[in-house]
Amino acid sequence: MTNGTTYQSTPAGNVDLGDAELNERIATGMAEVEVLLREELAKSEDFLVDKVMHLMEAGGKRFRPMMTLLASQFGPGAGSSEVVKAAAVLETVHLATLYHDDVMDEAELRRGVDSANARWDNAVAILAGDILFAHASRMMSELDTHTVGHFAQTFQDLVTGQMRETIGAEGRDPVEHYMDVIHEKTGVLIASAGHLGAYHSHASEEHIEALSRIGGAIGMIFQIVDDIIDIFSAPEQSGKTPGTDLREGVFTLPVLYALQEDGEVGEQLRALLTGPLTEDDDVERALDLLGRSQGRQRALADVHRYLVEAESQMDRLPDSAATNALRMLANYTIQRVG
Repeated sequence: MTNGTTYQSTPAGNVDLGDAELNERIATGMAEVEVLLREELAKSEDFLVDKVMHLMEAGGKRFRPMMTLLASQFGPGAGSSEVVKAAAVLETVHLATLYHDDVMDEAELRRGVDSANARWDNAVAILAGDILFAHASRMMSELDTHTVGHFAQTFQDLVTGQMRETIGAEGRDPVEHYMDVIHEKTGVLIASAGHLGAYHSHASEEHIEALSRIGGAIGMIFQIVDDIIDIFSAPEQSGKTPGTDLREGVFTLPVLYALQEDGEVGEQLRALLTGPLTEDDDVERALDLLGRSQGRQRALADVHRYLVEAESQMDRLPDSAATNALRMLANYTIQRVG
């Protein structure tokens, strides 16, 4: 289970949001974020720069900055320098978590290149992530104390989610445990994008709250959809090898629901899924059993529940191109799995 999203964008913000003027504003803001990121991350000793720039230069979807800029469209300061800096903070924090995640997961690849821990070692990767947090903290301090306080809670949630995932459910309901983990590891940072984009554009309190809730719901949708695709999509569609999470011993929402089932499918899965699957035949058998279960349908029901939550918050926003773009982003994600 990764801590990322799968919406297709580019560092330049070349994504169709359904309105030409909005596309131009967001693309301009994304280009400004990219420039600022490079300037800020270069503020290190020479021997550190290539390490902290490693994953940024590998690309990425930059969804969190885009969400920040989109949320800023609801205030008079849309796309301001403060909004751009907040967007850069969010991407820097996200990058830092990727370095640390790759160490935790012993990952070898990230964004199509060697992970930092594979290219150098775990110590270098951890310290590079720490330097990125330092850069983010400096940028926050140049905004205001509200932003610093907000991110202090966000940091706590991110670390809590990673710790929760590492320790495991410890007797709790595994589905509730999973939901807490993805909320803390993925949802809170996208919620922060909604919050800070709106806050730094001087949007109303009602709109700030709505955009924060929309970001959190979209984050949940993205992660659950990613986890469904990992199991039920062909490699040519997803670009991933099916069952990657199963091979790592990570049981995501559709798997957890399938494991709860009565009957032969549930019994066989409970006997098979006792840890990481190292044999290809076992992975194929598990995928077949999961395809015969209700895991996909039940996980999709949760996706649609979060979509309803997001749309209810969008109803609090004015009818605008930016609101329509938010609806499109949420619905696009669900369309990837039907």
